[in-house]
Amino acid sequence: MWQSQQSPEPSRSPRNRTTIVAVAAATVVVVAAAVTGFLVLGDDGGDADRRADGKPTPQASVSADDTDRSGTKGGSGPQISGWKTVVNAKRGISFDVPPSWAVKSPDWVSYVAEDDDPDEKPLVAMMGPAVLKAKWCSSDDDKDGTEEHTELASTGTTGNNGAKNTAEAAEDTAKNWVYGAYTQPDRTHLELGRAEPYRTKSGLEGSLATVTSSGAPAEGKCDSDGKATTFAFENAEGDFVSWSLIGAHGVPDEVSDATVRKILSTVRLLEEGDGRR
Repeated sequence: MWQSQQSPEPSRSPRNRTTIVAVAAATVVVVAAAVTGFLVLGDDGGDADRRADGKPTPQASVSADDTDRSGTKGGSGPQISGWKTVVNAKRGISFDVPPSWAVKSPDWVSYVAEDDDPDEKPLVAMMGPAVLKAKWCSSDDDKDGTEEHTELASTGTTGNNGAKNTAEAAEDTAKNWVYGAYTQPDRTHLELGRAEPYRTKSGLEGSLATVTSSGAPAEGKCDSDGKATTFAFENAEGDFVSWSLIGAHGVPDEVSDATVRKILSTVRLLEEGDGRR
């Protein structure tokens, strides 16, 4: 599902329900992704301007302060030797991923929306994520002669404005990822986990929830069940934020629980000025 601004290549997430947006400096360029492309403004995909043909839209100005800044530049080094550090400077969060994961541009956005929502309002979003096996599965389900690619898993961070507590933020975020990317419009195959207290290596405390799907109807070659693990907590400014890892579930290449927990254990707050440009 991950695109290059310079050389757009059709791809998709599970069930064609995740859309990727590239934001370049002080301009926004929508890149073709699966069926449609979108322009996302505001906090973590708050407002969306739809472009249905999947082609780049004309450039529109946007303040750099309106987007999360994630990436590997700046911030502290990895807690695990040989791993890569991902930084979301706006939210004040960093975490580490294994070397096999590709850390995307700080301006890349991934989100899911209801299939029947004409405004494509995001259910949940993340910015500047890391992706594992971007071309894990390829297919041409719409028979247009072009293969589209499905990634195995992705991980990133987001804000949770409106959540009453970390447990609610963790449960709702994980549920929305699995529903939006793997099961919609069906909700009967969701297996909802209750949030539990969790503490990372750095001492960061919050709530952890895992949601999976089981037996969701498959619509295409690359469709599978899904799994999302979300850790919600308060950042240094007292805002509810969360880290999530989303991926295919019940497949041979599924990201192991041990790896999910190892990545999760590295989630931490940035020190003042860390990773900021």
